[in-house]
Amino acid sequence: MQRSFAAGLITAALALTTLPMLSQAVQAPASTAAQMQAPMRRPMPKPTNLQVLPKDISSPDLMALMRGYAHALGVECEFCHAENPQTHKLNFALDSKPDKGIARTMIAMTKEINDKYLSTVNDPDATPADKTVTCGTCHRGNTMPTPFAAPAGGGMHHETAPTPQKPQ
Repeated sequence: MQRSFAAGLITAALALTTLPMLSQAVQAPASTAAQMQAPMRRPMPKPTNLQVLPKDISSPDLMALMRGYAHALGVECEFCHAENPQTHKLNFALDSKPDKGIARTMIAMTKEINDKYLSTVNDPDATPADKTVTCGTCHRGNTMPTPFAAPAGGGMHHETAPTPQKPQ
């Protein structure tokens, strides 16, 4: 009983303390309210040194694509991108990390597989996602793909193993 009473008092106190902020937000113009919620950000610079990605890709699309790559490999930006020693910030245009070159090769490979081979698959039951290779297809959240190991027993999936005979 005491615990629920204390929780009720805390909730009421929090509600009362937020009322002045709410009334300010309601009275403020919409643009001011939006500025209060989101900090001001500088516009993203135009991407440079794009070699396998479209040169006209927008910054938001590039960021979404890069987040997808990072997620598929379970890495952060600094896995491929080098740090500027003066500013200690990532220099996305620099090519000094070997993993960035490997990433470009892999991006070109998946694009070729999708465009040249999987685009020709005529399976009415397959969705476009079913006919698309991504980084995650092989990497599955790891920097190196885990080698495939066939299940024990071998044979084809439609073959059945012979039933063992009991000794007589």
